Amino acid sequence: MSASPFPPHPDEKPDKTLGEPRAAASSPLVPLPLALVLGLAPDADAWLHAALGDCCRLQRADEAEAGLARALAPDAAPPDLLLLDAAAPGIDAPSLCRRVQTDETLRDIPCIVLGSVADDDGGVLVLQLGAADHVARSCSAAVLRARVLAQLRRQQASQQARSDTERLRDELARRTAQLTAIQDVTTLVMASMAETRGAETSNHIRRTQYYVKALGWRLCTHPRFAAELTSSRIELLFRSTALHDIGKAGIPDRILLKPGKLSPEEFEIMKTHTTLGFEAIANAKRALGVDVDYLNFASEIAYSHHEKWDGSGYPLGLAGDAIPLSGRLMALADVYDALISRRVHKEAMPHEQAIAIIRQTSGRHFDPDVVDAFLAIEDHFKAIAIAYADTHDDLRKKMDYLGIAQV
Repeated sequence: MSASPFPPHPDEKPDKTLGEPRAAASSPLVPLPLALVLGLAPDADAWLHAALGDCCRLQRADEAEAGLARALAPDAAPPDLLLLDAAAPGIDAPSLCRRVQTDETLRDIPCIVLGSVADDDGGVLVLQLGAADHVARSCSAAVLRARVLAQLRRQQASQQARSDTERLRDELARRTAQLTAIQDVTTLVMASMAETRGAETSNHIRRTQYYVKALGWRLCTHPRFAAELTSSRIELLFRSTALHDIGKAGIPDRILLKPGKLSPEEFEIMKTHTTLGFEAIANAKRALGVDVDYLNFASEIAYSHHEKWDGSGYPLGLAGDAIPLSGRLMALADVYDALISRRVHKEAMPHEQAIAIIRQTSGRHFDPDVVDAFLAIEDHFKAIAIAYADTHDDLRKKMDYLGIAQV
């Protein structure tokens, strides 16, 4: 055999070469497409070289499996085109087509079968098995060249489309992450401003967010909740929980900051923070003009987190499953945190005592299944409380802000 018309692929060594040297038509900085020839009948050498010698780098492998293995080697760039000579000794074109289609790397490389004398059906079988094209031996070198270039153009367009899709996907992910970060920061700023006026510290927001997320993951396989608690919804719950008490921004200081027990009239005013929060988020949704899932969850939670399983809660007196699941999860998280956290007017309750209270109110205040999930992961709740605990400095700053004398 004579020397190859173009240099071998930089990452591979050919078994055999085809044709005589000829000047490359393309820039040396842009290598010609690499066509891997699997088997080659003696009478096809001149035909193949005349058709492709100046537009492809031809690399031959008499042993088809060995050639494919070399193309798939970790340190080798895959070929741009496979040429399978059905007339070459030892070549089983249908089996090789099946082999190519079952490999994740090879199936994206166009495979052209050079027909044998027995291919009187026009290569229907190999085309059905995934070959990109079938070229009869009776065609001219010009036709073979045109068919090969058509496949290479199609392959290039497909690769460009995949590259563009990947680039757009990356850009969408980047912008989505930015939007989510902006939403989260805005949410936390709004929630923190509301909490600043109350007796809670800002850590209350973070703790309740993680409590709700923990309950969501615990319940996501429960038959009652699996449809609602998908991974994306749990993440939305985590983010929107921060706005549960946003309505407290509308409660007068004389009530919000009162150290003692509220009078019945004052408590009725305090209860309106659920409605105020719901209306504030509803106004934001209307101003935005589009439906945003995270604001839908936020409005649900703000409105329903003081409802009780037995119907004795507020503002609507909902009972059982009529209470949105988001509100049921938040109700337990909020009560637990209120019990175990030190506030400016009260000391913290031990974790074990808080557990006992929640267990006792299962079926009255809380959804029994939510309580069961909480009891199963109570150690996780305790770990969250410790991780985001209020420091002495947090409480000192809160008391200074509220004008409460420190003992």
